[in-house]
Amino acid sequence: MRTRPLKVALLGCGVVGSEVARIMTTHADDLAARIGAPVELAGVAVRRPSKVREGIDPALITTDATALVQRGDIDVVIEVIGGIEPARTLITTAFENGASVVSANKALLAEDGAALHAAAEKYGRDLYYEAAVAGAIPLVRPLRESLAGDKVNRVLGIVNGTTNFILDKMDTSGAGYSEALDEATALGYAEADPTADVEGFDAAAKAAILAGIAFHTRVKIGDVHREGITEVTAADIASARRMGCTVKLLAICERAADGQSVTARVHPAMIPLSHPLASVREAYNAVFIEADAAGQLMFYGPGAGGSPTASAVLGDLVAVCRNKLGEATGPGESAYTRLPVSPMGEVVTRYHISLDVADKPGVLAQVATVFAEQGVSIDTVRQQGKDGEASLVVVTHRAPDAALSGTVEALRKLDTVRGVASIMRVEGE
Repeated sequence: MRTRPLKVALLGCGVVGSEVARIMTTHADDLAARIGAPVELAGVAVRRPSKVREGIDPALITTDATALVQRGDIDVVIEVIGGIEPARTLITTAFENGASVVSANKALLAEDGAALHAAAEKYGRDLYYEAAVAGAIPLVRPLRESLAGDKVNRVLGIVNGTTNFILDKMDTSGAGYSEALDEATALGYAEADPTADVEGFDAAAKAAILAGIAFHTRVKIGDVHREGITEVTAADIASARRMGCTVKLLAICERAADGQSVTARVHPAMIPLSHPLASVREAYNAVFIEADAAGQLMFYGPGAGGSPTASAVLGDLVAVCRNKLGEATGPGESAYTRLPVSPMGEVVTRYHISLDVADKPGVLAQVATVFAEQGVSIDTVRQQGKDGEASLVVVTHRAPDAALSGTVEALRKLDTVRGVASIMRVEGE
């Protein structure tokens, strides 16, 4: 074993960063044995140096992150500060000064991953980011390495624990959205500002990263169709239950049947209770990968939190340090297919549409005519009504999303339709 330690700089010491530092200290001997050399925490960049950080030598604390990554003796930089800047500049500066990088920054990778990969390749460094996608769940490395010889056709999963907790509570306890969100906040699953989670931004960033790796093409967060869960109601949950379904926020990345394009989307959807994703409870994540040779693979576990995310970071640290000792680099960006990302309107989906309609003869015929004119086939219809008011629930067969959207707009123009109570896609048949 080499006795000279590999030096590590840690950018950020919050929930994840402090856990990374703790594991590096308490498991130092094991990490050294696995790597083939000791690793040494050489500096920790923070914004508030006065805060007490148990187990970390105060002499390692600095507010000058730029100076830390410019030192020249740093072998690996671990970036867990998040956001676009200064993270982007710090990562590229680390490459320029001889360090490889381990990052958990999904927002930056989904926005500017191509440029970061290019910088890593230019300077002969590693860029690893297992922790950016699903906490402790290994997804990036299986896609990037284990399935490198296979053809991945679909990635489908729950990649945000906060939204899964909220939807699970709405389903199991009958709570409304606001009540479930309050509980998620009280338990620490939701941030004080939960926008990134509940509006789907977090899941969309992860979908972009997964689609890019799975399909060997460049997908940015702006390419991902995004809908959050703020409009999901208790009535939607009840309707799903009547259909033998539950509601989940899904990230769905697919290769087109002709292989000439890909799609990436995040939205709430009804899935059958028989589907394995329906049983994913509370803040857990689970992802299906469908490939030609491997078939269906499922990855399940905690998708966020200090310890799970730190586990992924440390796994990357071990891999990068081994590469350093071997004077090699791991796999970089693979974007050779250059496949375009199709717009949501071209995606073929099913819909569950709940309408408030007048309770009188001929309404169902009018509604059915609209679906027929838009070229959308109806699978099932359920109608209830009394005292002049009625509800009509229509579940469609698969059709282009644009046709389904056009159907909804045409329905709104019918005099007999008082309103569209809810619209939700149906997945996982």
